[in-house]
Formats: sequence, structure tokens, C-alpha cells
Amino acid sequence: MIDALRPAAAGTWTVLALQYATRTALRSTLFHQRDERSTESQTVAYYVWLAVSKTRTVLIDAGMSRSTAESKDGLDYHGSPIELLGELGLTPDHIDTCILTHLHYDHTGVVADLPSARYVVQRRELEYWTGPWAARITRGRWLHSQADTEHIRTADRGTRLDLVDGDIDLFPGLSVHAVGGHTAGMQVVRVHTDRGPVVLASDASHFYENIEDDSPFAILHALPDMYGAFDRIRELAADPGIFVPGHDPLVSSRFPAVTAAPGAHAVIIG
Repeated sequence: MIDALRPAAAGTWTVLALQYATRTALRSTLFHQRDERSTESQTVAYYVWLAVSKTRTVLIDAGMSRSTAESKDGLDYHGSPIELLGELGLTPDHIDTCILTHLHYDHTGVVADLPSARYVVQRRELEYWTGPWAARITRGRWLHSQADTEHIRTADRGTRLDLVDGDIDLFPGLSVHAVGGHTAGMQVVRVHTDRGPVVLASDASHFYENIEDDSPFAILHALPDMYGAFDRIRELAADPGIFVPGHDPLVSSRFPAVTAAPGAHAVIIG
């Protein structure tokens, strides 16, 4: 059914959000700044995103594998990204490009299951996780899958792995933009759709609230860079564009469901 969603115009894309898991956490663990709501609970949603053009099928981030999900207490796992793609009529072979916004474990989990995909990651991000500093930071170790990163690092450069530096137009109507903040080489994705530009912020902004209230997320690499990421996302999503945060359950209620695949945990963003 995915072919029915492909736009006819060159340089135009359809973007979907696929929600693969949900959990509940205290706001004190989610936001950098404490306030009167810090003792409240908040739902955290987990997504990958799919961008399809007339000729290309691009997966943005690779979610969490089933084996990893089973080791996480309190996680309501709807299915692996591979299974969610299957609900849309896609197999791993259909994915020609996988853009990795950053290399945390919940964004790299099925990279090894994409046999034909070209991986796109910021050079600074890969160098950070394979360099000397990440291993010395306790929180960094549990946020990161060494096996996933090793699979990416050893992929054939130029054919399976593209290390990019900064902003780059990958395809007509689709570009990546380095922002940092959440991780050393965090990048966001800007996609041209029929409703205007869509900026997939991923974890540069976990919730709408982060950008709308200028309130950073708790897990960060550099606080000034996170504020800078907010500003860059606002700029990239300037009217009439929209931005989509990485973990906000409101995404699934603000956009229409894919009615052609009623069992899929997917909504059409643009």
C-alpha cells in the first residue's frame, strides 16, 4: 500500500511516523530543569520515520530491536521497526537509505537488518562513540549499543556508509542538518512535502514542550548546543513548515492514521 502514498511530483515526499513503543517516566527524569510538575508522570513514545518519494524509500532512524526491548522494564513494545514496515507492505530490502539522527540504542536497533540500505550519519557522531570519551561516561555507555555502532563503523564507506559533515542535501527535497546538543553529532532531517517543509527533530527535541517552552531535555551532550538546536529547528520549520519531536505521544494524535493499514502504528505527517 505504500505506493499509494508516493507523491507524483519530483522532489516531493510523503512522511510517516511509526510508533514502535511507549513507556511512562517521571518528568524529573525527562527535563533538565525542575519545576512544580517534576513529580508528575509523562508518557514517552518511541518512533522511527519513513520518507517516500516517487523513487526512494528512506528510513529515518532504526528504532529498538525486540531483544533489547525485552530487557527494558516498563516498555510497551508494539513491534520492531521491521515489523511495522511490514504492516505497510515493505520489507527490509525496500529501504534504500537509513538516516541515523544519532547513535543511541533506541535509534540504531535494526540497522543490521537492512541489507541494502546506505547509512547516513554525521562524522562527528560516529567519531564520538568510537573515540575515547564515550566509554568513560557511565550514562553514555547505557545509551549506546556498541554492536550497532560497530556494524555501522565497519560498513563499506562510499557504498553502505556515508559520513557527512554538517548540512547536506541528500536527495531533491530531503536534507540533513547538524545541530548537536543531545549528542555530539545529532542531526535533524528536513523533508519537502505537499503541506510544506517537515523537520524531523528526532531527539534534538524529545517533546513539543522542549521547543515551545524553550525547556531542554534531561539527557544532553552540551546545553548551549541544545538551545542552538531549538533555534535551528525553528528556522528550518519556518512557516508554513512544521517540526516533529522524537518522543512525544501527541504526534500520534495530531496527524491522521494510515487508514489503508489499520493495524499499523503509523500516522501521515505530510
